[in-house]
Amino acid sequence: MTQSRRLSLSAVVGALGIVYGDIGTSPLYALDATLTVAGRFDSELVLGALSLILWALTISVTIKYVSVIMRADNDGEGGILAMFALAQRQIIAGGLWAKVVVWLALAGTAFFFCDSLITPAVTVLSAVEGMEVLDPSFKSTVIPITVGVIVGLFVYQRRGTARVGSLFGPIMVVWFVVIGLTGAAQILRDPVVLAAINPLYGIELLAHRPGVAFAIIGAVFLAITGGEALYADMGHFGKEPVRVAWFGLVFPALILNYFGQGALLLAQGKYLPQALYLMVPAAALPWMVILATAASVIASQAVITGAFSMARQAVQLDLLPRIRVLQTSATEHGQIYVPVVNWLVFIAVIAFVIGFGSSAALTGAYGAAVVGTMLVTTILGSFVALTQWSWSKWSVGSLFGLLMIVDSIFVLGNMTKVPGGGWIPLTLAALLFTVFMTWRNGRLDLRAALAKMAVPRTELPKLIAGTYRVHGTGVFLASDPHLIPSALIRNIEHNGVAHERLIILNVEVMRTPRQDPVRRVEIEEALPGVHLVHARFGFMETPDVGEALKSCRVRGLRVFAEDSSFFVGQHVVRARPLPGWRGLQRRLFAWMQRHSTQAAEFFRMPFRGVVVLNTVVEI
Repeated sequence: MTQSRRLSLSAVVGALGIVYGDIGTSPLYALDATLTVAGRFDSELVLGALSLILWALTISVTIKYVSVIMRADNDGEGGILAMFALAQRQIIAGGLWAKVVVWLALAGTAFFFCDSLITPAVTVLSAVEGMEVLDPSFKSTVIPITVGVIVGLFVYQRRGTARVGSLFGPIMVVWFVVIGLTGAAQILRDPVVLAAINPLYGIELLAHRPGVAFAIIGAVFLAITGGEALYADMGHFGKEPVRVAWFGLVFPALILNYFGQGALLLAQGKYLPQALYLMVPAAALPWMVILATAASVIASQAVITGAFSMARQAVQLDLLPRIRVLQTSATEHGQIYVPVVNWLVFIAVIAFVIGFGSSAALTGAYGAAVVGTMLVTTILGSFVALTQWSWSKWSVGSLFGLLMIVDSIFVLGNMTKVPGGGWIPLTLAALLFTVFMTWRNGRLDLRAALAKMAVPRTELPKLIAGTYRVHGTGVFLASDPHLIPSALIRNIEHNGVAHERLIILNVEVMRTPRQDPVRRVEIEEALPGVHLVHARFGFMETPDVGEALKSCRVRGLRVFAEDSSFFVGQHVVRARPLPGWRGLQRRLFAWMQRHSTQAAEFFRMPFRGVVVLNTVVEI
């Protein structure tokens, strides 16, 4: 039953709206950017550029992502962090390979996140620029309209995507059908463009223009930048609907449109910007601009919600401080809103639009960072194929070796973008990587310091012996199930009492995306009136104390939030005065720890009846 649902038409249409928004809008700018950087216009340039785009889509998207990498799903979820969690299953903690995998995953996440900041700017701006084709006098209104669209898009995030989600798929179906048909019409008029199917045209273009060969490769990469987003978003609908949508509509429509743009340019005998709009009849052009703008908004929406999801995953995997996450749908768990991420992305997108001023300028920076994520995905994918798919070393070396060569070529091509603005997402990625590493290293230091102060659970009978027991239930949040919560120790030290029923609740975030609700909790009665509860949540879920208590009731432990007091131990971190980078990193961690979302809010504890007890820790 589940399989048939996932293969339904609605799932395929839904995948078109959520998964393919990014790569589906690349015809707005990818071929334009390639022809611009290549210089002198001639038929060799057009055929060579189309050949490179065709084979880039075939190798890097069809073979790599759709056919191979999507096999590396972590209980249905994809993306660099899901693969990171998957790879960790076969690695000994603390070893060299564990550190390498962590560094790769953090770098890949930082690259993907920061380069994705450009997606809303370049897609919306390139769509609105179609107004210049309608009337050149509209040029002065492009930036204000683009800013207005982006402002509306980010303001709307707080209300969630449920209301417009059902429109995304059908709109993208119309988009792909229209760009496919307009491209096919141009190809029928000038079928000579089909010669570009031969990969030799692409090779000859690079060989004949060695001075700009890497710049051409960097521009061609714009046609496949949505590949990583495709993998990250596949969990919404499953692998099969995503693959059916790609082979059944997306891939043919993209190729037809790119080749149609090429056919138009060959027929005109000169370079014309925004060829996608020129293929449309004049009477239909206003509607095409509206459709392109809608498609670009959908592509931007997918990136924004992807940023929300990635931020939550990073927090659950302990790569970022706790941040506020709001659920925007009562039925769809994946529909969330992360205020701090929303407004940081908004500021970056507006800065890109105003600072660069045109989609042509933005494409000069776009792709410089996400190509690093694609290379990391290939490296981690080869590790997963070797250790979990039981592929032979020869098979892994042959396939992933080819993919790594292609990715490395794209890395070199995108390095040409660094002086023209590519340094901006790379710098942002470096800063985010520093935050990741600072938080991760700080958490390790904090755990080590707490371990020295910790009291093992075996000391619990001695701790509560002779203590005056007050009426009610006390729920104490524990970060380590083998240790007595610091809040319980502080409460007995300062108040000299304990509740007649104590529940020590440990919440664990698993390396799988979601946890079976039936196996949500494990309950152990350590002492009369003292219960140890171990609650599990997936890294795609939001830990919820109320949900954990509900699962306890199902298993026979009748505990209700309204009848309980909740105790949380808060660690006040003080950094020792150390010289150099190590000291600076610890001070930065202490600052992040102080400003992270409080545990009571993060774990969705009832606001009434929560007591926070501080423990000072020096690192």
